[in-house]
Amino acid sequence: MVRLKERLGLFFNNRWLVFVAAMWIQSFAGIGYLFGSISPIIKSSLNYNQRQIARLGVAKDLGDSVGFLAGTLSEILPLWAALLVGAIQNFIGYGSVWLIVTGRSPTLPLWVMCILIFIGTNGETYFNTAALVSGVQNFPKSRGPVVGILKGFAGLGGAIMTQIYALIHSPDHASLIFMIAVGPTMVAIALMFIVRPVGGHRQIRPSDGFSFSLIYSICLILASYLMGVMLVQDLIDVSHTVTTIFTGILFVLLIIPVVIPISLTFSQETRVPSEEALLSESQKQEPGVSAHDQEIIFSEVEDEKPKEVDLLPALERQKRIAQLQSKLAQAAAKGAVRIKRRRVPHRGEDFTLMQALIKADFWLIFFSLLLGSGSGLTVIDNLGQMSQSLGYDNTHVFVSMISIWNFLGRVGGGYFSEIIVRDYAYPRHAAMAIAQVVMAFGHFFFAMGWPGAMYIGTLLVGLGYGAHWAIVPAAASELFGLKNFGALYNFLTIANPAGSLVFSGVIASTIYDSEAAKQAQERHHPGQWNGASFLSSFLSVDEPLKCEGAICFFWTSLILCGLCIIASSLSMILVYRTKTVYTSLYGKSRT
Repeated sequence: MVRLKERLGLFFNNRWLVFVAAMWIQSFAGIGYLFGSISPIIKSSLNYNQRQIARLGVAKDLGDSVGFLAGTLSEILPLWAALLVGAIQNFIGYGSVWLIVTGRSPTLPLWVMCILIFIGTNGETYFNTAALVSGVQNFPKSRGPVVGILKGFAGLGGAIMTQIYALIHSPDHASLIFMIAVGPTMVAIALMFIVRPVGGHRQIRPSDGFSFSLIYSICLILASYLMGVMLVQDLIDVSHTVTTIFTGILFVLLIIPVVIPISLTFSQETRVPSEEALLSESQKQEPGVSAHDQEIIFSEVEDEKPKEVDLLPALERQKRIAQLQSKLAQAAAKGAVRIKRRRVPHRGEDFTLMQALIKADFWLIFFSLLLGSGSGLTVIDNLGQMSQSLGYDNTHVFVSMISIWNFLGRVGGGYFSEIIVRDYAYPRHAAMAIAQVVMAFGHFFFAMGWPGAMYIGTLLVGLGYGAHWAIVPAAASELFGLKNFGALYNFLTIANPAGSLVFSGVIASTIYDSEAAKQAQERHHPGQWNGASFLSSFLSVDEPLKCEGAICFFWTSLILCGLCIIASSLSMILVYRTKTVYTSLYGKSRT
């Protein structure tokens, strides 16, 4: 009995259990990606036009990304408290929207609806922050895979909840809003005491490689399964029994990862932590040098190394930097060198948010993210209208598809950026530049409106957009440290709604309504067109404007394509600026 209690204690403190629980929370945290499914319901129930829906979309994006409070609370309060606050916000915000849409509550002005959407979606920032903070602190040596997988499950949340909604089989489409209000709230409260940093996370275990491989395999199977189920349900009128079986298999796939912490806890002999820690050579300290001093020695290299070192070939540069680090460590241990304590940290050390805000690298990350992810979010928010304008009736298909590609982009972005970093000691943002070029091609397909372009564009934009949210958090933690990661990450996420505010709230909605007004005028007065008739049609809110054809999003998509090219250029500038940093961080492990 005593041994069983010890095993259970080890199980509940296993970092892989924390990771799996964080994956489950993230699976229901991607509520923002369902806006494309609920916006037509809100639009028809409240008689909104496209510009009003775009404003709700911006409020949703602000709520999804403005996480200052979430980041601050994650540093002050235990993570379970942050999760509880997020669950309460999610329930109150979307619960109120459901009451209004279904007529159980009086209709409120648009600005109040924006506030409710903001509050509800803002709960997601608490889920994301708790999951990512626990993940990067429990797995500091595997940030790319951990961030990619966790953010991937958040991106897959739309497809998962859509499948659960199909199981409910409710004729009332507003029940999807009710499910968004209740589902994530229940999951977060159920798991809030499990998701937290646990001890012993700096230990490197031989089982980690196999465990990550298993998680990646499950991710690919899950994405393939959801894609197959979605296509079957779209092409064939399946019965409710078959839908129940499909959903049951989905839950089994989500539960399977818990096998990892169970096997690690109950299938292996318990070892003393000191015997289990398998430190690499780069982690060993020189005698007499503290861990804090060694971190400072690491940054001291930037000042001490000769300038010609940066001009050497990569392998030789790595050797010279490693030699300089070793000499500084030995000298510090003997007292021959007094290590300076700087007020301003170097790249790779722990920055506060204010210290990061004066760094050019931080703003390059921010604006690259603003242009890249902002353009992707514009597509996500307008996907329902984009598919309808091209003649597709079932918008849920594309919402589910972009959710799946978003998921694979996040998982793949974390995986491939980790290869670039670990195997080549090259800046992680090189993968970001590639993802942004892929997105540019996706926007181009949307602009052309060719047959099947919706499918190809959804694929490319989904993959590229998802990669942003695997690469940026990992890169930020490498360049600016883990200590204040919650605050840094939540500031960077402001780029998402900032881009959406301009690209979706102004550019896309204005062009859409303009083209819709032209078409409305042509239908009522064929062959006649003047500025006054355009203005009266554009300003009329009695009847929602509806645009048809590729022209509705042609110019918007071309603009977004150009912005992604600019974003890729900013990412490559960051790659050039941080080459030596990544050589110092990861170069020694390759020599």
